[in-house]
Amino acid sequence: MQDSRNMILAIVLSIAVLFGWQYFVAGPQMERAAKQAEITAAQEAGAETTNLPTPTNPDGSVAQPAATAGVGATFANRDDAIAAQPRVEIDTPALAGSINLVGARLDDLELKDYRETVDPDSPVITLLSPSGVDDAYFAEQGWVASGGDVKLPDSKTEWAVDGNSRLTHTNPVTLTYDNGEGLTFRRTFAVDDHYLFTVTQTVENTGTDAISIYPYARVARHGTPQVQNFFVQHEGPLGVLGDKNLVSLKYSDLEKEQQVDVSSTGGWLGITDKYWATAVLPKPDAGINARFAWSRPGNLNIYQTSFVGNTPVAVAPGATASNTSYVFAGAKEESVIASYEENFSFDRLELLIDWGWLHFITKPLFLLLRFLYGILGNFGLAILGVTVIIKALFFPLASRSYASMAAMRRVQPEMKALQERFKDDRAGQQQAMMELYKKEKINPISGCWPVLIQIPVFYALYTVLFISLEMRHAPFFGWIQDLAAPDPTNIFTLFGLIPWDPTVLPIVGHFLALGIWPVIMGLTMWVQMKLNPPPTDPSQAMIFAFMPIIFTFMLGTFPAGLVIYWAWNNTLSVTQQWVIMKRHGVEVNLLGNILSSFKRKPAPDKTGE
Repeated sequence: MQDSRNMILAIVLSIAVLFGWQYFVAGPQMERAAKQAEITAAQEAGAETTNLPTPTNPDGSVAQPAATAGVGATFANRDDAIAAQPRVEIDTPALAGSINLVGARLDDLELKDYRETVDPDSPVITLLSPSGVDDAYFAEQGWVASGGDVKLPDSKTEWAVDGNSRLTHTNPVTLTYDNGEGLTFRRTFAVDDHYLFTVTQTVENTGTDAISIYPYARVARHGTPQVQNFFVQHEGPLGVLGDKNLVSLKYSDLEKEQQVDVSSTGGWLGITDKYWATAVLPKPDAGINARFAWSRPGNLNIYQTSFVGNTPVAVAPGATASNTSYVFAGAKEESVIASYEENFSFDRLELLIDWGWLHFITKPLFLLLRFLYGILGNFGLAILGVTVIIKALFFPLASRSYASMAAMRRVQPEMKALQERFKDDRAGQQQAMMELYKKEKINPISGCWPVLIQIPVFYALYTVLFISLEMRHAPFFGWIQDLAAPDPTNIFTLFGLIPWDPTVLPIVGHFLALGIWPVIMGLTMWVQMKLNPPPTDPSQAMIFAFMPIIFTFMLGTFPAGLVIYWAWNNTLSVTQQWVIMKRHGVEVNLLGNILSSFKRKPAPDKTGE
């Protein structure tokens, strides 16, 4: 019995640590304000950095990166910055925005299919923004000279539109720049009907001297974005680079390292948010020098992921040379990313989505949910369906577990007699209990298996709900319009009748976001506890009595889909346990156990001392 108690305590403590992390560590971090004032001050200072990986010339000298412009004017808002510069419109089924002709940058992009809130009239998601505004975020390509005095285009260069002036998924756009010294540069942008841009850079040499240059591509972000910093998902600089495998850096990590260089063949690198990402990708067989870099001109944090080709492009007089690379800029839709990985042979592009520690459970669980959604048309119903499937898969194990619990119910009178007989002999009581278990072929810890099985599944489902774009703004029924968000109701405001926000209270505020579904989940857990009489051990009895209350408040701010899963799982467990215990001849007095919880306990008799 002591082993059983220790096992239960270990399980409870493990779950408490897992869930408590979000509220005591991750929760406060989620509320940190972004340092927008610092960004504005830095923009006024007009500082920007290139900070590209610098390839080496054949003679061993270092090829210097092309000069770039400063941040430039500070605009009052994003719209003013866009209107102040000549642009080429982007209009595809998934994207809207423009290419800045100054620098030929991709720095204005919105995601048509996604909005900021569940309100269909709320603004669409803005992914990229031009330099000179708060939270500038852009991607660009260019050339780095490998020696000699070569006039290359930079972020100040104004390009001309050659032909079609509107980029669509069926019509590419070509920009042209003549440096006046015998070199004509062209940059052709093509985009598919989702989020992949193909950028082809061409150099035509009509001069008398040969040149040697290296192509580069980068993603730059000005200012530190507000992230949740939760261990379930990574947000920040990210890349897959050959033998280095996954390079995953928090913004704070990059600030400490300042610069991380990696040589690779193929791969990709960029910056990822919870649901969106921007990455630059060379051709899979291209050798590159990649760099993750941070700099702080003035008070502005600049984060950059970039690569430079490690083989120079030689352009002889009268010749033309080109280089092709790619930009992913959009939503992290699993099916779209999988198609890019398959069709373009990008190395492990699936890791743009952080499937977590239990990825071997998490991703199959997501695929199963998506399959059921295709049949049922509702992700909430898909969650209920997955729960039934999981219950069916683990039914043999649960059956043996509940059968053992039924056997323990049958020998309950003998156990109480042994406890009374050896109440002053703890060691003797333990030995007698073990002999009873052996005689009746009972495994006292087998009842823990259903709980232990739930933990990785629960964690995997939590990860799916937290990270997968498909769950974002997915409705259930009634008041649940976003399965990835907490239940919006709150019993402590009488569901909106009392005009106050209990979550602002210090320390306990996070636990007071208690909606209807968490309460339903707590009730189902409490009913499940009442299937069995309370443990004779006072410590165990106290733990079991408080667990439903603790879990109700802990899950109050978890995604509604997870709470619905837990409540449905408890309901199935009650039904399953009832049936199995009945089959083994055990009388389950569920109603009696529930009613006994509301009876006044008799006062202890103090006269017989």
